[in-house]
Amino acid sequence: MSSFALRARTATVDGLDVFYREAGDRADPTLVLLHGFPSSSHMYRGLMAELADSYHLIAPDHIGFGASAAPAVED
Repeated sequence: MSSFALRARTATVDGLDVFYREAGDRADPTLVLLHGFPSSSHMYRGLMAELADSYHLIAPDHIGFGASAAPAVED
């Protein structure tokens, strides 16, 4: 189990908030963990805890999923 805490963050992309989970040291190689429909980054929390001592990990929630913003249907 990693000594690194799982961090919840958001970034604004084209005016929409994108939620992502981050763990590990930014000086380590970065792995981006992408989920498939219809899930969210929550599914990676255990894996991130296991890998965070060796990697910098980012797991975003796609727009419209998880804790990310959901644009209006018209958009």
